[in-house]
Amino acid sequence: MTTLAHIFRHPVKGLGAEELNQADLKKGNAMPFDRRWAVAHGDADGITSWAPPKNFVNQTHCPRFAQIKTAFTERNHMLSLSHPDRPDIDIQIGSVEGDDALSEWIEPLCAGTMRTPPFMVYTIPDVAFTDFEDTHISIASESSRRALSEKAGVDLQHIRFRMNLWLDGLPPYTELEMVGQEIEIGETRLKITGRDTRCNATAANPNTGHRDINVPKLLHEEFGHMDFGVYAQVMRSGRIRPGDEVSVL
Repeated sequence: MTTLAHIFRHPVKGLGAEELNQADLKKGNAMPFDRRWAVAHGDADGITSWAPPKNFVNQTHCPRFAQIKTAFTERNHMLSLSHPDRPDIDIQIGSVEGDDALSEWIEPLCAGTMRTPPFMVYTIPDVAFTDFEDTHISIASESSRRALSEKAGVDLQHIRFRMNLWLDGLPPYTELEMVGQEIEIGETRLKITGRDTRCNATAANPNTGHRDINVPKLLHEEFGHMDFGVYAQVMRSGRIRPGDEVSVL
């Protein structure tokens, strides 16, 4: 039997993942409060709507971000962040004071990288700053992660991949062949719309904050492509919880 193993959201793009014990998915929408905010760097374009990842700080160019721990309260938009090399911080994301504090807090974690200040926090109503504009949920397989970890010789932790949903019980890598199919998870139905081609963010080690395993290269050497995980759109609203059965339709 295939089940839902983990649910994650990333309230601020690139700044850690929060594991959830349930989520209410809505038809046509992204994961609630996933990538609702994003931090633009000094060389970003003018941000007036959804914008591509090159405009924002993230784990690709700032590998120390992989060490960030995140917690978010929906009711009042309080965001808690911790990092081994930074003081713990509690801010109200979206407020002037909170956004300024967040920009200051991440600056040392970007030092020496291509991402330079000034940093500015953005949020736009009904926009998720996902890697492409079409609203989606990202899904990966635990068996695929374990198989790839075995090839890599180290445990490739979830944060390297920054996915929303992790399924367990599928044969390794079979999710890549499910594009165009629909799945049911708990009360919801989702349509798999495409593969997720991986970037250098997956190389960031959350234990050290440094790059170690070149995951895109490893995938290409093993399979002739750099795909790991898939994208999906919510076709039927509903609540999901870890342990829910997953049915491939």
